[in-house]
Amino acid sequence: MHGRSCYPGPRQRPIRGAGNCASNPHNPQLTTNPTTHPTQGRGELRDQPPQPAANDQPDNPSERPPVTTAPTIPGFTHLRTGVADNVTLTASVGGTGTPVVLLHGFPQTHLMWRHVAPALAAEHTVICPDLRGYGASDKPADPDGTTYSKRTMAADVVALARALGHERFALVGHDRGALVAFRAALDHPDAVTHLASLDVLPTLDMWDVLHGTSAAIGFHLYLMAQPPGLPEQLIGASPDAFFGHFLDVWTRDEAAMPPEVRAAYLAASRAAVPSIVADYRASAGIDVVHDRADREAGNRLRMPVTVLQQDWGTALGFDAAALWSAWAPDLRHTTVSCGHFMAEEAPDEVTKAVRDLLTR
Repeated sequence: MHGRSCYPGPRQRPIRGAGNCASNPHNPQLTTNPTTHPTQGRGELRDQPPQPAANDQPDNPSERPPVTTAPTIPGFTHLRTGVADNVTLTASVGGTGTPVVLLHGFPQTHLMWRHVAPALAAEHTVICPDLRGYGASDKPADPDGTTYSKRTMAADVVALARALGHERFALVGHDRGALVAFRAALDHPDAVTHLASLDVLPTLDMWDVLHGTSAAIGFHLYLMAQPPGLPEQLIGASPDAFFGHFLDVWTRDEAAMPPEVRAAYLAASRAAVPSIVADYRASAGIDVVHDRADREAGNRLRMPVTVLQQDWGTALGFDAAALWSAWAPDLRHTTVSCGHFMAEEAPDEVTKAVRDLLTR
């Protein structure tokens, strides 16, 4: 739910090695010269120059090219844009037309949109940021438990779109990014024209449906909800095993996540343990406060909403469409057969769902 898959009977397999792009004979050709023209369909992964420390702030960070060695979306321009005091996001941008912002999930980066984004860029300006605390974006400290609230992270996204010249935009989120998108749509209904949510429940509903022994499937939610210190220490002691576990057991089609992509996700997550934990911790604290206030006030999503989800209800005994309907009067809810990482396992299905949403 919050950054996790709940499909019954996930395929268990040994955690794979992180891999080495340079020595992998199946690795796509990497280049350090990304083009500024959107690539149609599924292109090759491309590389960028190395990135400075996450919290190094350039004199004028807005829209400055980032530097990173991680593969990224082919054919997109790569920007560093200031969105808040001492916080800069890295984003890949491509295409022309009405804007669509794509938000990644856990334990991933904007790279998860490498198939969907170029396809949508045929008709739209597509903006794919790394969320605050993830990937090549800044990772500020969290002294009071609010730095990674979904309200704060949603404000980042609205500020990013505005800095790129877009006051209104469609918003698509997967996993953690879907929770940020949900909060952005509630807080900024005049900015978010359409909302698509991939494989989550809203925060309050997620906690409500986890109970008894079935809640063990969400063990990471409870681990990262603990006070600062122990979760970071435990995860930091073996980050590849921790993050790799989710990349493996939440994937149904192993070929959808090739070794160089998996290695990029592990490297990014390994470098972001404190901020990833802070993001999850907020969902057991300040995010609950914000969502409960909206529920009690009767606030609902005003825009057309599309939700794609695995069949969690069968496994855990709840009606996902009914739970979403309480928040979204104009809802289309679809149950999918792919794994949690649906933008990589079923990119055509996801792209079609987004295009259909944008016609409503």
